Amino acid sequence: MLGTGLLILLAVAATAASGTWNAIAHRDAPRTVAASELSLALNDMDAQAANILLSSGDSGTGKGRLDESYVKAQGFYTDARQTISRSLRTLGAAAEGDKATEHTVVALTDTFAQYQELIGRALENDEHPGGKDLARADYSRATDLLSARLLPQARTLVGANNAVYEHEYDTSRSDLSVQLAAEVVLGLLLVAALVVLQIRLARRFQRVFNPALLASTLCALVALVCGGRLLTVSADQLKIARHESFDSVVALSRSKALGYDANADESRFLLDPSRRTVYESTFFDKSQKLYGIEGASPGSYVAKLDESWNAYQRDHGDTRFTGEFRRELDNITFAGEREAAEKTVEAYAVYQKDDRAFRQLVAEGRLKEATVFCIGWASDTSNAHFGLWIKALDQVTAINSSHHEKAIATGRDAIGTQAPAGGGALLLAGALLALGLRPRLAEFR
Repeated sequence: MLGTGLLILLAVAATAASGTWNAIAHRDAPRTVAASELSLALNDMDAQAANILLSSGDSGTGKGRLDESYVKAQGFYTDARQTISRSLRTLGAAAEGDKATEHTVVALTDTFAQYQELIGRALENDEHPGGKDLARADYSRATDLLSARLLPQARTLVGANNAVYEHEYDTSRSDLSVQLAAEVVLGLLLVAALVVLQIRLARRFQRVFNPALLASTLCALVALVCGGRLLTVSADQLKIARHESFDSVVALSRSKALGYDANADESRFLLDPSRRTVYESTFFDKSQKLYGIEGASPGSYVAKLDESWNAYQRDHGDTRFTGEFRRELDNITFAGEREAAEKTVEAYAVYQKDDRAFRQLVAEGRLKEATVFCIGWASDTSNAHFGLWIKALDQVTAINSSHHEKAIATGRDAIGTQAPAGGGALLLAGALLALGLRPRLAEFR
């Protein structure tokens, strides 16, 4: 009975763990990533639309066009739109059966259609002589729609899908704890029962030991160890997959989306002079979400960033800054992660210094220079430094993503090795028990 119970427990635990890893690998993680990519692509699409309008030159004539920036912006715009369409399909398929998420995806899809119409009109107006003002007006309405509805809906999807993953994690960890306790109790009782049986047989039949029964006991011990390994490895790898790696992936994805949105605010700042105060304020708000500094203002932010970062490098426990970067730096787990994360913050600091230089050019009326510095592609431009920051951010994300995938693979390997080994040991223990008891029972005949 004990052996049968332990065998059933191992089978149930292995099946449940396999289902958990499949849910994480094929549903929970991919749709959370897809929601994050959606938010990022929405910001990128809006930024590239602004860059197209900034670099296109005079409406209808193309005079003064910044050719390289214009061509690249068009390419990135198309890529972002395709990413949004792909992410919406992924999220729509994943949301089946979840009414709240389905409703959000449908609403977001409808809103995105409205947004595309406005952006399309803006780009079309820009191609007509004298259409720049109309293009700006349509673009402003599109951006308002983006900030008021599209981005909040996208963030809702990220939060909802991440919450599903967290619920899966909590439930699975709780189940594994209960299963481990039950496995230890059943396994120890089985081993104890076999030891007691060995002693009783030795006394009853006046033999030192029963070889088959001894081998059966050893097999039961092997099963106990294999079952314990299956459950502890599953629990450990689940923690790595969820909190030690994926929490950072989500925080870094939010950082990247905020970064693209802040970068778009610089382009919007140039494109629409009537809203410059608004866009400077929203740029600063996003900067504070990335690297928050209490008491900082747009004018003092860069200096306080340098001060707080120097303090952090002297003492990693220093708490002078908050935000998404802090979330990542407080969750350093893997080799090379801290170095990569610190390079990201340092690249971000360079970009922030560029922003102050960019705004100074605008204040001095040097709009063409400011535009080239903002959306140009030379190595000394703000755009290039933004690209280096995003590249550094991607490297940190890649480290955490690789360990997330490795944790899933290790968890699955444990099922593929420990469950068959434990189950096989229990079956062998039963066969050896029968073999060992058969001669003793025959003596009663």
